[in-house]
Amino acid sequence: MPEHTETRTLNQFSLFFEENQEKFLAFAYSYIRDWDEAEDILMESMISLWEYRKQWNEEKSLHALLLTIIKNKALNYLEHMQTRMRIEEDLNAHRERELNFRIATLKDCEPDKIFSTEIQHIVHKALKKMPEQSREVFILSRYNNLPNKKIAEQLNISLKTVEFHITKALRILRLELKDYLMSILV
Repeated sequence: MPEHTETRTLNQFSLFFEENQEKFLAFAYSYIRDWDEAEDILMESMISLWEYRKQWNEEKSLHALLLTIIKNKALNYLEHMQTRMRIEEDLNAHRERELNFRIATLKDCEPDKIFSTEIQHIVHKALKKMPEQSREVFILSRYNNLPNKKIAEQLNISLKTVEFHITKALRILRLELKDYLMSILV
């Protein structure tokens, strides 16, 4: 295309745009419902129309071509928004399920039981670490509530030996439960 023809085409195109800009913008906005996005779509459509200027012909009006381009770009935008909303809904549904799970878990959580179970596990481990006679004396004393004198008679050992084994067992327990002592005392 000669340069003067290109300049004349550009001038006609600019005049066409100035005269119809509001109408095309209103068309885009009627579907998009966002002025900034509608303006972007209009500008992109005008650029597309200009880039394909060599294919313009007298039979097709620029109005119809531009409206078709705007329609297609608006449709792409709306379909993209629809996909985005679907993804956001899926994410929100996932977040809600996760939140409901955490709420239910927290409602069912009984800290006393958890703490008690954990301590029982540690005590059980500590009992396994004790020498057999210390463990037996401790169990009779603390779990069976037998007085030291009865334990001594039952195991045929002295009262001092019973006290020694209880002291030894308590020392082992204190070491195993050192991280929990403050919580236990409270």
